[in-house]
Amino acid sequence: MNNKDSKPGAQRGRDDELLTIGEVADIVRVPIATLRYWRHLGTGPRSFRIGRGVRYWHHEVTTWLQSQSDGPTAA
Repeated sequence: MNNKDSKPGAQRGRDDELLTIGEVADIVRVPIATLRYWRHLGTGPRSFRIGRGVRYWHHEVTTWLQSQSDGPTAA
């Protein structure tokens, strides 16, 4: 079975991609420390731990970003 389609995850899209805190910081354009603070407060994109590392699903980050842009704007 050397077929590329038989590999686990071969059909997955970008939404199923796991991101590190550094990758999310680049996407959201905030410092890593801000993401850590948001995680502490329970705000920001949903995250979880794998071992000692914090991970984010790509679709959770994009959903969170969209929800932020849908909110009220500052006057």
